[in-house]
Amino acid sequence: MCIVAIAWQLFDEVPLVLLSNRDEFLARPTEQLHQWPDQPIYAGRDSQSGGTWLGIHQVMRDGLYEQNGRWAAVLNFRDGVQAGADERSRGALVTDFLTSDKSPMDFARQIELQDYAGFNLIIGDALQAVMVNNRGHAPTPLYAGLHVVSNGQPDDGWFKTEKLRGRLRQEVLPLIAEDSSPAYWQDAAYAVLSDNRQAPADQLPDTGMSREVEQMLSSVYIEPVAFDQRQAPLPTYGTRTQSILTLRQDKHKGASSKTAATLVSREASAAATGA
Repeated sequence: MCIVAIAWQLFDEVPLVLLSNRDEFLARPTEQLHQWPDQPIYAGRDSQSGGTWLGIHQVMRDGLYEQNGRWAAVLNFRDGVQAGADERSRGALVTDFLTSDKSPMDFARQIELQDYAGFNLIIGDALQAVMVNNRGHAPTPLYAGLHVVSNGQPDDGWFKTEKLRGRLRQEVLPLIAEDSSPAYWQDAAYAVLSDNRQAPADQLPDTGMSREVEQMLSSVYIEPVAFDQRQAPLPTYGTRTQSILTLRQDKHKGASSKTAATLVSREASAAATGA
């Protein structure tokens, strides 16, 4: 189901800080974060459909990695409508943007929305970030600030999005303001992404699923749950990958600044926190 938080243009040295939990069926085959040999993409890969949920443009030439600052993330939209067999993989939205030369806004405007099951897509480069979905949210540039989105509309105040927003403001953004070096704040970011506290019953969203399932999916971090097999409760679903993506402005004396993208991830474990 996934959740993404984006601190956009809040810090001069780090104009983008993106945190992501990928929630997925445990049996779905996945390749971990790597440089793709067939496309200029650095990302994890969904082995079933060939796309990805989060990635950056990167290519190796003459033994060196080259980037152009493009990044993208996609989440599904939870409204009880099942994906059709004839619909394209939502992960292709990420790969198509990363390999495109269109601006974020131009790319978002030309998407054939009806070709995909419900999605929230966030795409950007060093200059612009755009959010769009195919459930009524037209392509919209992100304003400078903190944005947290899950599987509903971008402005939905779900328990999990508000929980993540509050903890980021209190525990992570102040650290980045003090020292933007990743070693200074990334442990705190992972700790916040690992919050497994579920929503009180009166704060569950209504997305067409049962209250029991809504409860399972209501935390920032979803511990392995028996999503499909409640009579024989073997874990089938949960948070699988936690990722941090940053864009950093590297400024050199007498030269123009250069934007460097860094994407790191870790496979999720059951060591979540209920803070």
